[in-house]
Amino acid sequence: RDAQRRLGGARGWRMDEQQGGGLHGCQILQAHPGIVYACAVERKAITEIRQSDAGSILLDWLVTRFTYCSPAGWERFIASGELTVNGKRCEAALVLRSGDQVGFAPSSLEEPPVDQSYSIVCKTPDWLVVDKPPNLPCHPGGRFFRHTLWYLLRQDYGTVHFIGRLDRETSGLVLIARNPREARRLQDQQAENRIRKTYLVLVHGDFPPSLNARGFLHPDPTSQVRKKRRYSGIAAGISGPAANEDSVPDAGAPGTESCETRFSLVESTGGLSLVRAGLITGRTHQIRATLCSLGFPVVGDKLYGVDEGFFLRFVEGTLSVSDRKLLRMDHQALHAERLEFMDADGELVELESPPRFGL
Repeated sequence: RDAQRRLGGARGWRMDEQQGGGLHGCQILQAHPGIVYACAVERKAITEIRQSDAGSILLDWLVTRFTYCSPAGWERFIASGELTVNGKRCEAALVLRSGDQVGFAPSSLEEPPVDQSYSIVCKTPDWLVVDKPPNLPCHPGGRFFRHTLWYLLRQDYGTVHFIGRLDRETSGLVLIARNPREARRLQDQQAENRIRKTYLVLVHGDFPPSLNARGFLHPDPTSQVRKKRRYSGIAAGISGPAANEDSVPDAGAPGTESCETRFSLVESTGGLSLVRAGLITGRTHQIRATLCSLGFPVVGDKLYGVDEGFFLRFVEGTLSVSDRKLLRMDHQALHAERLEFMDADGELVELESPPRFGL
């Protein structure tokens, strides 16, 4: 809980150093409110049960919350004692109470293969910029621990601090601090919106020459996928139902965040468009959710593409040959193309990475 307060309860993975309490000297990684990973050289997760989940059966809660493992798999972890409640062995039928601590320390958990072909674009004693391939997670989460950019970089550079992150299937530039002081300096820049990021994205449809989307991201009430978000707001440069002008939610509603993205067309042909996206705010799934909601689903995107059923079948391991043909690519066509920030001497650093896709 102390680690959560230090990390601000942010959505998405963040990394920091814990200097007090029982986790002295360990690295803290937060996936979302309620779950903290404390990692030195082994994997361990502790989740605190929220009031809204009180009364749930342990096995049902695990299967619903963590879909990367089958019910039989969770039963094996419970039976082996690798999954505990309040530090004690338990039964799959245990009824959870608010405040219970569910611990998970797997001795072995098979990790899916990933693309480890990252490259160092630029490095100094204080920071690194990495060109990340698609299909490589930045941080541990779900089935991924050693098969992550964080773990791979630790082998050569020791403790690293990610300044922002990219989704597993997104490629491109990632900024990483190499010490806590530089991490704080760069995080301050990010909080003040002084780190500029530009993306290239390939979408279905004929995109307008330019489009400024300013509004809100919020949970998609029509989706079967809990984490899917929807954009609602004004989209200058587009008119009609796709602009979502009449569906702006209550700004104070749970899970709702303001957002702004500036899009410009690079080229368009054959019903596809290559688009450049500049982030004014940096929210989870901001580019993908905004484009999908505006009627321009992302090529290769299983969640924000032409059919979210791709995502459901991908999780189940039942994607068909025809599904993959419709997706066109084995990963979402989103690439962090350009990065700008100030170094400790006040000099502007500008770096670029060519995308791995195009028209």
